Amino acid sequence: MRVEGYVFSIVGVFAVIVDIIYWIYSHDPTGTAALALTAGMGFLVGFYLLFTGKRIGMRPSDLADAEVADGAGELGHFTPGSYYPFFIAASATVTVSGFIFGIWLCFLGGLMTVFFVICLVFENFWHPPVPEDLDQVGHPQHH
Repeated sequence: MRVEGYVFSIVGVFAVIVDIIYWIYSHDPTGTAALALTAGMGFLVGFYLLFTGKRIGMRPSDLADAEVADGAGELGHFTPGSYYPFFIAASATVTVSGFIFGIWLCFLGGLMTVFFVICLVFENFWHPPVPEDLDQVGHPQHH
């Protein structure tokens, strides 16, 4: 993750340099703010990747002499497909539409969005495990 962290940090440094030059020549507050936000996001992602890379250590892809077989094995547990992201997007659309059609719609959409985000977060706790997650006896596997 070290390489990815450096790439995003370089994007942040580049955006800061371009932001300063842009402000000197244009004095446009909108473009300057957009470039500042771009720099902030580059630094945010870069810091996260560098911090996480230090915490989990070197991956096989970070090693110069790594083989393809070094990356074999279990990568972790991934949630099966979910319909909740669709409902979150739809309720967020209702929330934003409230600025046009009435503030009451913002509150309704906000409640729906919070509800569906909670459903997404706790989805694995509420639903029984899928057959792929059970061992041969029928008990959940612990990863």
